[in-house]
Amino acid sequence: MLLEMAAEEGDQEIEQEIALKLGSFANALAAIELECMFIGEHDSCNAIISIHAGAGGTEAQDWTDILLRMYLRWAERHKFKTEILDLLPGDEAGTKSITILIKGQWAYGYLRSELGIHRLVRISPFDTSGRRHTSFASVMVMPELDNTVDVDIDEKDLRVDTYRASGAGGQHVNKTDSAIRLTHLPTGVVVQCQNERSQHRNKEMAMKMLIAQIYQLEKQKKADQQEGLHGEKKGISWGSQIRSYVLQPYRLIKDHRTDFEAGNVDAVLDGGLDGFIKAFLLWGK
Repeated sequence: MLLEMAAEEGDQEIEQEIALKLGSFANALAAIELECMFIGEHDSCNAIISIHAGAGGTEAQDWTDILLRMYLRWAERHKFKTEILDLLPGDEAGTKSITILIKGQWAYGYLRSELGIHRLVRISPFDTSGRRHTSFASVMVMPELDNTVDVDIDEKDLRVDTYRASGAGGQHVNKTDSAIRLTHLPTGVVVQCQNERSQHRNKEMAMKMLIAQIYQLEKQKKADQQEGLHGEKKGISWGSQIRSYVLQPYRLIKDHRTDFEAGNVDAVLDGGLDGFIKAFLLWGK
């Protein structure tokens, strides 16, 4: 009614103010609708995301960097805090692998949709012939679990290696062997952390990452034992190609599980993931 009055009187300032408020209400409502779909046991937890470049050298490592920026921009939009836990830079450009912690209510609930293989098709900026390249990066998403989760890890099954950190984090990272790598011998799971100044803090964070990965492995084993329970929806697993980002010869991002598509490629790569997340949550019900 107020908007109609403002329109009748030609008050553009009030019209703009009301339009901004309506937009804000619409965004808040969309966020509430998403949160109503969070039914997973650990959806309210922080999220740990690991991105690894696939085969392809610099091209794939640059794709890892692009995905990293997409998730950091998404977190910024949602006012979530982010922290780099481990980083292995590329040989010439980009990133070979990176692990980040995203802190915020429902972070894991939102981001568990990203687990799997992400495929990029584009004209490579590293190819002087201007040829089209296909690159892959794998994304692992885990909840940051608290001490109430029962995951039995025997110290005798762990190999602990220390090394000198080489990534971002300030000058202190190169002064001491404070970075930690943990290898769980029975499963072969390897995690590492180099973010903190102290070896103790890095080991504590690495243990959280290890517990989260082993917990996810156990869940996947149980799901595999119940084959057929969710039909094709069991395809959300490590090694499955979940989404294609095509920049050439046309521009389209498509999720292969939900068939959700977006033509505004730049907006998605700038953090506009909520359409894909919502489609995934509806598909997974």
